Amino acid sequence: MIFSSVKLQKHTMHKIWLIIQREYLTRVRKKSFIIMTLLTPLLLATFMILPGLLIAMSGEEETVMVLDESGLFEGKLENKKDLKFVHLAGSLEQAKTVYQETDNTALLYIPKISINDPKGITVYGKKNTSLQTQIRLEEALEKEIENQRFIASGLDRETLDKIEANVKLNTINLSQEGEKDNNAIITSAAGVVAAVIIYFFIFLYGVQIMRGVIEEKTNRIVEVIISSVKPFQLMMGKIMGIAAVALTQFLLWIILSFVAITAVSAAFGIDAAPTPMEQYQAGKVAAEGESIANQDEETPEEAAAKSDEFANTIQDVTKSFANLPLLLIFGCFVFYFLGGYLLYGSIFGAIGAAVDNETDTQQFMMPITIPLVISFIMSYSVVLKNPDGAVAFWMSIIPFTSPIVMMVRVPFGVPAWELLLSMGLLILGFIFTTWLAARIYRVGILMYGKKINYKELSKWLFYRV
Repeated sequence: MIFSSVKLQKHTMHKIWLIIQREYLTRVRKKSFIIMTLLTPLLLATFMILPGLLIAMSGEEETVMVLDESGLFEGKLENKKDLKFVHLAGSLEQAKTVYQETDNTALLYIPKISINDPKGITVYGKKNTSLQTQIRLEEALEKEIENQRFIASGLDRETLDKIEANVKLNTINLSQEGEKDNNAIITSAAGVVAAVIIYFFIFLYGVQIMRGVIEEKTNRIVEVIISSVKPFQLMMGKIMGIAAVALTQFLLWIILSFVAITAVSAAFGIDAAPTPMEQYQAGKVAAEGESIANQDEETPEEAAAKSDEFANTIQDVTKSFANLPLLLIFGCFVFYFLGGYLLYGSIFGAIGAAVDNETDTQQFMMPITIPLVISFIMSYSVVLKNPDGAVAFWMSIIPFTSPIVMMVRVPFGVPAWELLLSMGLLILGFIFTTWLAARIYRVGILMYGKKINYKELSKWLFYRV
């Protein structure tokens, strides 16, 4: 009896394995798979390189003509590397005429104003003034007005700069393994990136299962296959086969993206788009009005201090990243990646079996989409703010939301019992949805020409086939 049961299980697994092989080989040989696998890394490399290229191309020098009737800004507006000021004299109409005959960026008109009521300042341009130019002019004027107000009140900017305090917090995680540096931005980014990948892959490959089932059902190919294997074996083989295709394509995208970005950067001699940290540093420098041109005016001590600060920031980020539980994050990512895909994939397969064409799937897609979208939104709005709160806990335990929410929480540190409970429930959830989907699949896969609703699906669960 036991021998017969083991033999039956082996026979079942062998048939599922054959279906997996068929699904995998059929899909990886398709032109669409090969084209998408090769094209996606190139597009990714282009999107990463293109901003850097555009920034380099847009770095042209701008010249702004200044007509200052107040006399407050005569010789006070500092020239930058890419922004020059040319002062004019005469009336506004004369200045407009001169400006029209030049290729300068804009004409800045400053009427007779008071530093306590700087109204009426106008920028004239041949075209609409860019946001960057407007902001830089406003900052330059504000800085000079502030300087003159400081002087009028008996203070100067140097004194104020010395008074200003710049506090930078060091965040330390007191774990059982000892004290570790951490960075909230790095920790959040690690969880969000993993969650976003899982979110898109569930939709991308779940829909592939559904379309594959509909296609085979429409072509009546399934009638031939179903004569050799059971509907459950066919469904499981299809889900597992497409999961293998997803992992293959994901790994190829990682490898090819690295190669493509490196090759494109070397070919065009440009760097990739600045990282968020680099953008933050650049924005901070720009906001303080310290362009590259002004670096020559810095004292060696100031330049060294800034260099040390930047180096310390990079070091902190690197140390914080290294202190993340990378092995745990990677292991959880693979588990929730497969767990979430299998849970939703079986439902997508059942929907594909229940309908005759893709148009009829719309009414069944909403219940699948809502948990994923809600978990994605809540991850940003609630979980990142309080990763140990009640909402984060329950959404990381419920199988339909845990693949995304738990991945956001893992880099922050999750108690082992919560992680095990979430994984256990996800496995049970997958078994339940697979059983549910198999009951629908076995009836729907051979059902044609009938409009299906939720009431009809509930009846299929109790059919004896």
